[in-house]
Amino acid sequence: MALEAITEGPVLCEQLNEHVAMVTLNRPEKRNAVSPELASALERIVEAAENDPQIRVMILTSCDDRVFCAGADLGAVAAGNAEGLETSRSGFGGFVYSTRMKPWIAAVEGIAVAGGMELALACDMIVVSENARFGLPEVKRGLIAGAGGIHRIASALPRNVANELLATGENMTGVDALRWGLANRLTVPGETAAEALKLANAVVENSPLAVQRTLAAARESVGEPDGAGRALVARHLNALRKTEDFREGPRAFVEKRAPVWKGR
Repeated sequence: MALEAITEGPVLCEQLNEHVAMVTLNRPEKRNAVSPELASALERIVEAAENDPQIRVMILTSCDDRVFCAGADLGAVAAGNAEGLETSRSGFGGFVYSTRMKPWIAAVEGIAVAGGMELALACDMIVVSENARFGLPEVKRGLIAGAGGIHRIASALPRNVANELLATGENMTGVDALRWGLANRLTVPGETAAEALKLANAVVENSPLAVQRTLAAARESVGEPDGAGRALVARHLNALRKTEDFREGPRAFVEKRAPVWKGR
């Protein structure tokens, strides 16, 4: 299955180069709030990207520099469609719990709060602009961030910093997101997509299977004791040893040439 271009609807998709594609949240009139239609569309794109052998990195961004995503569409919730904001396989937004091996980079401009922050936290890397604002304000409404926000922010930030954000519901700036390690790179407003593409291209230089197995092992070993972590890494290494790319890397080094990754 090939990843197809999508030029209209709540989620857009375009291939930027041979191995990188960009997904754009496209509900500016609703501040990109997640609707049932957006969740279904995003899940389909994730699955198509996973099954497209040419795609190695995905970028998730917004059509509006003022807002990445404001969370759940409360209009849909009020109309009794709250369950549609999640999919059975992938959770909120059709994304936060999706089964993915290929890396995703969030390019965050403006507001990323509640479910919007949870979409960003579900990505493997985050590029932010100086105007970015992250927050999990659920406690202000008597709720909790149940789509990955609590446990992922607790892993991404120092304990006390994470606890303050969770307990107060206040926002974190893009500058502080970089300072505390939530973000990988910081840009001026309007430049996150371009910077995310630079980061994606740096990832693309490497073996796609090695990247996928490395990130999977890193995700799975979070919080595990050393012995369990070693076992997880060994399992991914054993799977990688059976691939052509595992042999291509050392061979290209010996032959003093650039490796030609096949992704198999």
